[in-house]
Amino acid sequence: MIEIMMNLQGGAKAPLYEKIYEYIKSEITDGRIPRGERLPSTRLLAKNLAVSRSTVEMAYDQLLAEGYIQAEPCRGFFVCDIAELYRLRGSSAGETGQVHRPEKPVCLVDFSPYAIDTRSFPYNVWRKISRNVLLDDSEELLMAGDGQGEYSLRSEIADYLHHARGVNCRPENIVLGAGNEYLEILLTQLLGGNKTVLMENPGYPQAYHTFRNMGYRVVTVPADEQGLSGGTVRAAAPELVYMMPSHQFPTGSVMPLGRRLELLAWAAEQEERYLIEDDHDSEYRYRGKPIPSLQSVDGLGKVIYLGTFSKSIAPSLRISYMVLPQQLIERYRTVCGFYSTTVPRMQQEILREFLRDGHFERHLNKMRGIYRGRHDFLIGELKKRRWVLSVSGDHAGLHVLVEADTGCSEREICERAAAQGVKVSGLGEYALTKAGGSGRNHPVLLLGYGSLTEQEIQMGLTVLDSILDAQESG
Repeated sequence: MIEIMMNLQGGAKAPLYEKIYEYIKSEITDGRIPRGERLPSTRLLAKNLAVSRSTVEMAYDQLLAEGYIQAEPCRGFFVCDIAELYRLRGSSAGETGQVHRPEKPVCLVDFSPYAIDTRSFPYNVWRKISRNVLLDDSEELLMAGDGQGEYSLRSEIADYLHHARGVNCRPENIVLGAGNEYLEILLTQLLGGNKTVLMENPGYPQAYHTFRNMGYRVVTVPADEQGLSGGTVRAAAPELVYMMPSHQFPTGSVMPLGRRLELLAWAAEQEERYLIEDDHDSEYRYRGKPIPSLQSVDGLGKVIYLGTFSKSIAPSLRISYMVLPQQLIERYRTVCGFYSTTVPRMQQEILREFLRDGHFERHLNKMRGIYRGRHDFLIGELKKRRWVLSVSGDHAGLHVLVEADTGCSEREICERAAAQGVKVSGLGEYALTKAGGSGRNHPVLLLGYGSLTEQEIQMGLTVLDSILDAQESG
């Protein structure tokens, strides 16, 4: 193992991890660190250079991503043979005549609010259930099945929704589909065209674009800390209201009972008025009792309830559900009853057993504990930062909003962070229209923690420190 000593004080103004990365890369490409040589451990190099261990880890991660070094379990980091790497790079631009395109920055830390922890997926349980389903040699699983979704799975979902979210429904009222967007498209066919739907701004972009693509007129109103009010809805005069009352995305606000009752009263005034409740991130709440769904207090059949297993199990599962009021489920059978289901029948059977045997509940409890730990760690680290003015949208979901004390714009922060391997988004990215700003005097960042370890959270915040603390001191 070689020793690496370098001067980090002089030279161009750049993050420390980048200086370490550039130095080691040049040593490798110039042949001063030969192929197969073992590099110092991150702990030892951090001690020798008098920097944090996370700084060295970020430099090593960049070298790993670009193929200069490789990690061997229980042994350490070793220099790769880069001759082939450079030969291929040279031939791609010279011998083939192709234009070399600059590579996108490597993403080392992704603060995406959509990401979940896939490393904790119950692979063994899912594999066992999948194997048992296939061993049954059931010919029924090869047939098309119920277009509304298999009754047995809908029954398990109805039972779960009743106990976990207070949703009042029967299996007959549930329609399954491959993602919320498909169910929203289906819904527009049930409700008919020439409709106006009201949404909060900033809001959920996927729903906004889906309704617009289906020819609906989408009216947006600024989101506030308590969600939509009856007065705001009456002034806009829509037929439909799309809302996330239990955890609005992206602001994280929770609608109080008084406003929920106002909107239910508004919807009850006309037959074709409905409230579309997207129960986004409802599974994850870290303080107090879970907030009941809006549908649970609807006694007049005015709420259309949407949910998904994308964040509670896995995005690739592509199983979402829609609970329709009785009058709409009857219309569904007439208008859309001939459609085949978009969810594979075998996948439905696996999920049914996963729910029936209690695996889903155990997995959800485990993930709540994991996410609560990451949430608390992130909040604790943010409290140490000078550039953090406020944190909101916490104690639920998989992201928080951070208002930053800086002269930089949200776009500048995100671009500078991306150049250093950290992906972060600003609240403005979720503005549905140009009038959908945050309403704050400072930039607001969304920091998702679902897929990140504590070490990765620390690495990402260190990069934001280098951007925002430098701006403050400048």
